[in-house]
Amino acid sequence: MRTVRTPITLIPIILALLLPVAAMAQETTSAIRVTLTGADGNPAAGVSVTVVDTRTGTSRTLTSGASGSVTASGLRVGGPYTVSISSEAHGDMTVSDVYTRLGDTYLLPLNLGTATMEEVIVTATMVQTQQLALGPASSFGLEDLQDYPAINRDIRDVIRFDPRLYQDQAFVGAIQCAGANPRFNSLTVDGVRLNDNFGLNSNGYPTERQPFAYDSIQEVAVELAPFDVQYGGFTACNINAVTKSGENEFFGSVFYDYTDDGMKGDKLEGDKIDPGKFDEKRYGGTFGGPILKDKLFFFVAYEKLEGVEQFDRGPAGSGRAREVFGVSQAQVDEIFDIAQNIYGYDPGSFPTSLPVEDEKYTIKLDWNISDDHRAAFTYNYNDGYSISESDDDSDELEFSNHYYERGAELNAYTVSLFSDWNDRFTTEVRASYSELDNRQLSLAGVDFGEVQIRTYNDGDGDGVFDSATVYLGADDSRHANKLYYETWNWKLAGAYALDNHLLTFGYEMDDIEIFNMFIQEAEGEYRFDRQCGSSNPDGCIDAFRNGTADRIIYENAAPSNIKADAAAQFSYEINTLYIQDEITLKGGDVTLVAGLRYDWYDSSDVPRENANFIARNGFSNAQNLDGEDLLQPRFGFNWDVNDQLSLRGGVGLYSGGNPNVWISNNYSNDGQTQVEVQDRSGTPLFDQQWTGSGRPIWDIPQGLYDQVAQGTADSGVNAIDPKFKVPSNWKYALGLTYDFDLPGNWGSGYVLNADLIYTKAEDSAIVVNGTLAQVGTAPDGRPIYRDSRRFRSDYILSNVKGADARSTSFSVGLNKSYDSGWD
Repeated sequence: MRTVRTPITLIPIILALLLPVAAMAQETTSAIRVTLTGADGNPAAGVSVTVVDTRTGTSRTLTSGASGSVTASGLRVGGPYTVSISSEAHGDMTVSDVYTRLGDTYLLPLNLGTATMEEVIVTATMVQTQQLALGPASSFGLEDLQDYPAINRDIRDVIRFDPRLYQDQAFVGAIQCAGANPRFNSLTVDGVRLNDNFGLNSNGYPTERQPFAYDSIQEVAVELAPFDVQYGGFTACNINAVTKSGENEFFGSVFYDYTDDGMKGDKLEGDKIDPGKFDEKRYGGTFGGPILKDKLFFFVAYEKLEGVEQFDRGPAGSGRAREVFGVSQAQVDEIFDIAQNIYGYDPGSFPTSLPVEDEKYTIKLDWNISDDHRAAFTYNYNDGYSISESDDDSDELEFSNHYYERGAELNAYTVSLFSDWNDRFTTEVRASYSELDNRQLSLAGVDFGEVQIRTYNDGDGDGVFDSATVYLGADDSRHANKLYYETWNWKLAGAYALDNHLLTFGYEMDDIEIFNMFIQEAEGEYRFDRQCGSSNPDGCIDAFRNGTADRIIYENAAPSNIKADAAAQFSYEINTLYIQDEITLKGGDVTLVAGLRYDWYDSSDVPRENANFIARNGFSNAQNLDGEDLLQPRFGFNWDVNDQLSLRGGVGLYSGGNPNVWISNNYSNDGQTQVEVQDRSGTPLFDQQWTGSGRPIWDIPQGLYDQVAQGTADSGVNAIDPKFKVPSNWKYALGLTYDFDLPGNWGSGYVLNADLIYTKAEDSAIVVNGTLAQVGTAPDGRPIYRDSRRFRSDYILSNVKGADARSTSFSVGLNKSYDSGWD
């Protein structure tokens, strides 16, 4: 056999790597589509095509049909792959160094008329190859993750290089996709949704930091308007990541980084500040390889942060970066003395830093059962926390026991089975489970209720007394705060290739179970804020000493006074059916995708009905999402006009990313399960009767406790409008990729990408106050409303009436890779 090796002179590989990635809904795999033509330009049927993953030895052999094409799907992301062509009529050809991308179909058109020798061996850069792009998206491979600056060890540091994504540093670094709120994004890792399902985190994660080790990721893709029907669970964008896998060769890595107070600035606008003493380190590593060569592989990744949370507030004159001018050090000392010597409570201090931790690891197993069947298992674990100030406005100062630990423990499991039953039919079966145990814990526990003390002080020396509020005890929002939820996801999908058609169909189900307990003032809130002023700056401190609170607030479950009885406990299911046809025309130059996705909700849990709410609003609050549904059509196209220009576009309807806190409030705030009562009598705390051991503030005033037990209060209600519809977004997109050379010596291989996205919202969610009543009209004709029930309002989840939101996004990027190594 004679082998001819041809030089790498044709299409640069950088073109394929820079093209936007195609959309394959929350996919964890990739695909290679080979289109074969003979010397006469007609499709080459009956040709044997073998695709080999050189990392693991996995091999798949297919035979081209009448259209001359074959598709190898369910492939591991990355490469290199080798594609071998065997044909008595056309000769043999081998294409090496094929690298696939997450959720993408790698298009490999081959003209076998050039195979005049017994075998031709070329690289993927020798032929006109590209990544099939059906919608605006971007993909970041392993090289990008390794080379891009990621000082926070977070994929957000990398994906923000897409100009359509904005990382809002003032909003804990959350990613906004084409301007949308981060809570409407979706994050999936190996098929498991690792979203903030509840909707309380600002960072878009269910945990305090990225819930997986940075070095565990093989590739991440961001899809803003994917026209594949398998995509769902978002209206902003889908951030889709896949973890690394073991190979036939052992590999690994380690890292360590460190910082301390000596590396941090100690001046602010020329004024010296005290950053406090601290040190912080982060370390971890990866290791992967074969358990059984060519058969069974493993990969593990570990990362840990041993860091600090820094605080920069203090009373006037403390030298902190943020001084609270309304309170002096002497007043703080007096409050501390009263708390300790009269109430027997140590409120803490004003630390400059407190330790925090974050630990995460990933374990993955890949099993090549046979050439036709492959299985994978992934386990992700993360447990970490931060320390937060509860009330940190410029006129507020907290003792450290009022701080709280904000953390979560996440466990996520995925099992997938990919099967090729014949040359035409493939299936994917996937089951995933995740559980999140969220915690918000006061640093010193909740035995002592929250105390608020007003102070006055001329801390800035301008002759005017500023006011401040000093907090001690357990923060009122942490008195009874517990969130736990479990999510099961099942997927059964198949693909059937029929000449130039690829039919995709499947069923998915998300089963979500939620426990949410949130009761404010469950340990009592004591306000000393009316007996002081600029003429009597220490009057409220004296009131604290004498126990004459201006207001005492207590809330708990009625009639039991047991916190857990007021928790929201409910579950619901989101079911999905989809079908799609992907058609290739003109030898693969044109690709059309058309499909339908149908989502519907099931739930048997309803909130406790409130007769008073019905009387006020005319409908029952015992509503849920059961029976809600949405049909989502999708259409997309990709047209390779010539060797230089490719056009793409489409239209589709999307739904998802809706925070579950919308629904949870309806179960916990039914107006009768939680009851809030107040005491404004001014009766000294030392003259009242108390529950338990009878210690003021440590226990609950017996009178308020008994009022909650009677359960007669008519509190505000959260409910769903019976006409509520699931919010959705129409997305329209049009884009192009243009590969060109500049004249003269300006160089070649420039790639221009441009995308236009227009989004039209339908039935956007809005929470309205059901107890507002019009009380007048403004001079310009606008109505004036007033809440008829003040602090006991009914809040109703409804839809925007009339004109809804619109947005238009245009992006353009120019890419060039130089032989010197610069990109």
